[in-house]
Amino acid sequence: MARSRVELFEQIRRDWRAGGSSIRELAVRHCVHRRTVRQALAGAVPPPRKTYPPRPRPAIGPYAAIIDEWLLADRDVPRKQRHTARRVWQRLVAEHGATVAEVTVSRYVARRRAELGLDKMQVMIPQAHEPGAEAEVDFGEFRAQVAGVLLKLWMFVLRLSCSGRAFHVAFATQAQEAFLEGHVLAFEYFGAVPGRVRYDNLGPAVVRVLRGRDRAESERFIALRSHYGFDSFFCVPGRDGAHEKGGVEGEIGRFRRRHLVPVPVVASLASLNQLIAAADILDDGRVITGRPVTIAAAFAEEQLAMGPLPGEPFDPARLLQARVDARARVCVRQNYYSVPARYAGRRLPVRLSARSVEVLDGPRVVARHERRSPGPGPLPGGPGAQARRAARGDRAGPGPGGRDLHGRPPGVPGRRPPQARRRGRDPGADRGSARAPHPARRGPGRRDDYGCRLGRAGCPAGDHRSPPPGEPAGRTGHPAWRPGPL
Repeated sequence: MARSRVELFEQIRRDWRAGGSSIRELAVRHCVHRRTVRQALAGAVPPPRKTYPPRPRPAIGPYAAIIDEWLLADRDVPRKQRHTARRVWQRLVAEHGATVAEVTVSRYVARRRAELGLDKMQVMIPQAHEPGAEAEVDFGEFRAQVAGVLLKLWMFVLRLSCSGRAFHVAFATQAQEAFLEGHVLAFEYFGAVPGRVRYDNLGPAVVRVLRGRDRAESERFIALRSHYGFDSFFCVPGRDGAHEKGGVEGEIGRFRRRHLVPVPVVASLASLNQLIAAADILDDGRVITGRPVTIAAAFAEEQLAMGPLPGEPFDPARLLQARVDARARVCVRQNYYSVPARYAGRRLPVRLSARSVEVLDGPRVVARHERRSPGPGPLPGGPGAQARRAARGDRAGPGPGGRDLHGRPPGVPGRRPPQARRRGRDPGADRGSARAPHPARRGPGRRDDYGCRLGRAGCPAGDHRSPPPGEPAGRTGHPAWRPGPL
């Protein structure tokens, strides 16, 4: 068995203390040089090894300064465009005519990188979480073909940090309504509430990033947190903050590769969420690397440590007010939704959730539509309502030739062309508001026999601020005339 140098010195000193052994005899007995015996007798600790001056490097020495300059310059360039040892050797041969072996260059580059501190890498420490103590939330982007149209959708993910069980749901938007509704659905799915939830600095929850970990939070998010009784933790901005919630970051990518490849083809968003729910059930039997039990078994133990659900769920919908225009539509988040024609001109409350839009008249729901993302498309309301609007010439989506009702091709923003305004079309149609335009603002048009401007609906929608030419003030024969200031 090999002995260390300290053990060798100990044995030599023990034999010498026994007496009667000379230095020569000790050297022969222990198979060492007499110099080593004298060192052992002089002290129990072996002396340090002798240092030698660096050997000359005739092959790589003339190019050492050039290589060092290249390696130091790599600190300021993108990581994927830095010098490799092979590239250093290629440049030496091509630019300086060096006759040196590639292995000699690679050995020197590896040693110099360690000496210059260029080979340091960030070390990660695995996180350990108590059962029911923490969860992580984030949105992930993906594509799906819904009703024959390829759409960009967002997947809300809430992952329990201890057991690794996650909840997924797809939305057509990542607005605050989807953010809040995702929490409500996730807590109902788990049947319990974690003690703390980690977030990045996403807009639905954070109004402004303050110093350190402090955040100015939105009132709706504070109400959700108060309703369910959990604490919030916000990661630092930037890439470093993503490592503070790496569980949900990795879960989004894993779920997308496992269950959303190839691109899903579904008839509706509800059908897509049914597929996602089935995938969540399938993942309960998965075993995370390094853990001895399945996700379902780990969650059964974690659920006992989580907080209970409140008596009633939180309402994530937002209540808005919208005016019904002359085409029996309300404009909500840059999209038009039809309502019964008898409500034209009235202002009605609108209940906006992540997946639906409900128009109310007091406690009664007068219209309910699926929420759409901003963009061109057919006006909701069913085939019958769309057919009646087409008969009247009221098209909300692209018309013949792919052009909208203002004559613009799809995807071209801006105001209507002057010729469209001269034809007396409704100037409020391509404004971002559902408010019906004032009759006096319909632009120039034809005049009737009384000299009044004719609007889209005829004389009653014209401009009657002054009497018709040649008629005395106070004339009542004109059916739509009313006196007014000049």
